[in-house]
Amino acid sequence: MRKRAAALCGAAVVMAGTFTAVPAEASAPSTANTTSQTAKLTWKSCATEAYPTLQCTSLKVPLDHRRPHGQKITLALSRVPHTARTYQGPLLVNPGGPGGSGLGLAGFVASSLPAKVAAQYDVIGFDPRGVGASEPALDCKPGHFDPVRPNSLPTTPAIEKANLDRARSFAAACGKKYAHLLPYINTTSAVRDMDAIRQALGAKRINYFGYSYGTYLGAVYARFFPERVRRLVLDSVVDPTDVWYEANLNQDVAFNDRHRAFLAWVARHDATYGLGTDPEKIETTWYAMRAALAKKPAGGTVGAAELEDTFIPGGYYNGYWPSLAEAFAAYVNDKDPEPLVEAYEDFGAVDASGDNGYSVYTSVQCRDADWPRDWRQWRKDNWAVYEKAPFMTWNNAWYNAPCAFWPTDSLRPVNVANGKLPPVLLFQATGDAATPYEGGVTAHRLLARSSLVVEEGGGNHGITLSGNACLDKHLAAYLTDGTVPRGYGEADAVCEALPDPKPAAAAAKAMSGSPNGSTLHGLLGFRH
Repeated sequence: MRKRAAALCGAAVVMAGTFTAVPAEASAPSTANTTSQTAKLTWKSCATEAYPTLQCTSLKVPLDHRRPHGQKITLALSRVPHTARTYQGPLLVNPGGPGGSGLGLAGFVASSLPAKVAAQYDVIGFDPRGVGASEPALDCKPGHFDPVRPNSLPTTPAIEKANLDRARSFAAACGKKYAHLLPYINTTSAVRDMDAIRQALGAKRINYFGYSYGTYLGAVYARFFPERVRRLVLDSVVDPTDVWYEANLNQDVAFNDRHRAFLAWVARHDATYGLGTDPEKIETTWYAMRAALAKKPAGGTVGAAELEDTFIPGGYYNGYWPSLAEAFAAYVNDKDPEPLVEAYEDFGAVDASGDNGYSVYTSVQCRDADWPRDWRQWRKDNWAVYEKAPFMTWNNAWYNAPCAFWPTDSLRPVNVANGKLPPVLLFQATGDAATPYEGGVTAHRLLARSSLVVEEGGGNHGITLSGNACLDKHLAAYLTDGTVPRGYGEADAVCEALPDPKPAAAAAKAMSGSPNGSTLHGLLGFRH
């Protein structure tokens, strides 16, 4: 995947410094006072130390948009208001998921963009239906991920049954608790909520910036309402042609590659971690640790499934690698399980917010598209993938397994192909595990006037506003005046990835890599 990208993007590297100005709209941005546009919403300060100008409000929308006068639900919104005389309208931001809260992301984006750019937008965050501060917020089965769970690897009928029973019980709990809501927790309903937000803001068109699943949300919005899109930024792009069953199988392979990249990094830093210099031998040691934890969980908390939960975030963001390597080395070399338990609490444990996020995640994905209802198909497909990609395959299978028993029927995925949009800007890392590289290429092909900026050699998920000045230059240019790079071949511009982190001292380990990157990935969460 990475070598192919380099070959096809090589010519675009020459073009990366050359921009073609393509205005996102025919008329200049408005400079008028916009008080009347926001009269429908009453904003109040919800400032935090990090985001002192953040404001919040709520908006009632129909549960079923086909029945606008029927039951209402409430969406929680946040805003960092524009301060410049030149006003470019609202910039809606979404962190992905499905199930991610977007309230804090508004503050992050506004504070991370160049000040002159951010000042021209009302940066709008929102908790999608069912999420966080929106009401009602879903929580199908509190404590579903409490440790210690069954071993994720179903090597015996008893282990498989234990995991299947968990999946069935979660689906049944959702159906019992939220039968009247589940038909309306899906991407297309969330898209219509976004348009209700646009109307409440008094905007004819919106600007949109989405990460991860948020790229699919944005692409679907653009398909439904192309004339209402002013600018569209999609970072770490979901392949819109394989939602969602195939997407998860493809993730398994990509995460296995990323986990091996982590192990190779550990090998390069043998002087720090003492686990050897051969990545394959270190991989063998990691799986030996997993086998030992399956028999005797660390601290009575971290079994085999929890170990996978702990290390999967390293596939999203390499800033976590030093902490994970430290825990790995302590368990293997010092027979000390405490750092591993601490790492699980930092990266793998699921709190009430995580329970809510997972409830929405399953509700959206299981409703959005068809999933096999015959478990034999899942068994066959996942064992086949496991043979070449053992790291996350079965853990991910059980994470999504409630969809095999989901109490609603399925909708059809949306064909996001679109030739009616203004220029669109896509960002994609070649080694992204959560949304593999091909998804960005596919979306670039389907969105006729899109430009694709590739982070060559990068493996993180969510790559803008994370310390890569080359990527952020393209983002700022686009949000300033609609400028996009235009190259030829697979990509329109190529940026080199940031270096992998260095082993960090214990006091600084959580901030390894870019401080902005650490903050962003805390907002994006995992499995999103």
